[in-house]
Amino acid sequence: MAGIRGILLMLSIFVMAAAGVLSYDRPPPRKDLFIPRLKYLSSTSPEQVHISLVGPDKMRISWITKSDATAIVEYGTSPGESKFSATGNTTSYSYVLYKSGQIHHVVIGPLKPNTMYYYRCSNDYSHEFSFKTPPSLFPIKFAIAGDVGQTGWTNSTLQHIAQSNYDIMLLPGDVSYADTVQPLWDSFGRLIEPLASQRPWMSTEGNHEIETIRVIHSTPFTAYNARWRMPFEESGSTSNLYYSFEVAGVHVVMLGSYTNFDPNSDQYKWLRVDLAKIDRKWTPWVVVNIHAPWYNSNTAHQGETESVDMKKYMEGLLYQARVDVVFAGHVHAYERFSRVYNGKEDKCGAVHITVGDGGNREGLAKDYIDPTPEISAFREASFGHGEFEVVNATHALFTWHRNQDDEAVVSDSVWLKSLSSDPACKV
Repeated sequence: MAGIRGILLMLSIFVMAAAGVLSYDRPPPRKDLFIPRLKYLSSTSPEQVHISLVGPDKMRISWITKSDATAIVEYGTSPGESKFSATGNTTSYSYVLYKSGQIHHVVIGPLKPNTMYYYRCSNDYSHEFSFKTPPSLFPIKFAIAGDVGQTGWTNSTLQHIAQSNYDIMLLPGDVSYADTVQPLWDSFGRLIEPLASQRPWMSTEGNHEIETIRVIHSTPFTAYNARWRMPFEESGSTSNLYYSFEVAGVHVVMLGSYTNFDPNSDQYKWLRVDLAKIDRKWTPWVVVNIHAPWYNSNTAHQGETESVDMKKYMEGLLYQARVDVVFAGHVHAYERFSRVYNGKEDKCGAVHITVGDGGNREGLAKDYIDPTPEISAFREASFGHGEFEVVNATHALFTWHRNQDDEAVVSDSVWLKSLSSDPACKV
């Protein structure tokens, strides 16, 4: 395994350098983490368990076993009691010399809102997991962190998120930082399992999920699509790389920065239809997640097509739909903009917030453009996470929590009013 990992690591360094991922200097990060498989687990023991929303009242349970096992979930509302069960499908993938374990996906439900459920996977009675479903009505709290990775800073961020009493986790891309070293996907799954098995984690892809190697492996997103299956079919999407879902009065759109987005693309056509279907009486808030930010005053990642051209093609659609907030990653720092559209402050535009500071191994992007643009309300190069608490149909509180000396310090906060409640911004 060590020899294979070394070969893949050298390949990944070459690929990242060629792709421009290492295009600017970053300060040294904290120590990298690698979470090994627990020795006491059997070959059919579930691990790397994480859950994701499917429709209004279902949950997808995803996990991996080392060898063949039944894709079944037994669940109920009391510990040790499994009144219900559901079966699903199993897949696996190969990547150069790596062969994944058996990846299981099972959708369970219908489930009651704001309720604790207890569940077991693959008929394993030695370990019972639990999760809480999101509420069906306000208030609801989202935790947000992009560019998470696997470092000491990541661990600190996860600890702070665990203490936040959040309902749903939003991941705007660059999750594991495996970068072609496939065992790091397994390590990441083990790292996040204590949180991701208890609350739904909803992700979109970043550039570090592409993982193509010329001639050797030409299919992008192989590991990401196999491991992180999102509810794209339920929203009419044809790709796991972009989709939407609704929960407790919030319509959430997860866009793909690294798949086609021009006006002739499937993603653009899907987004136009998806936004047109929104009923602001039922979902007064609309939130979008992307990876590459459309607004950015950091010197990192300036001028990239995934930012510039995607904004050019899609910002008008978001503006016409009165999207309230756009969360992004990619830039390893925090920045919040005022409501903007077409590069200028606009009271009916979206608030753009970059939270690419989850803890990745590449370190922070510390250099900003000077002077500060008028539309940039707050910016700081520190690791941390965001929390978006939608209190009711008209008001929500966003806070950014800096990882300062391993304490989750609230460094920025802003109250937002939904555009659907502003008469001047009615669609």
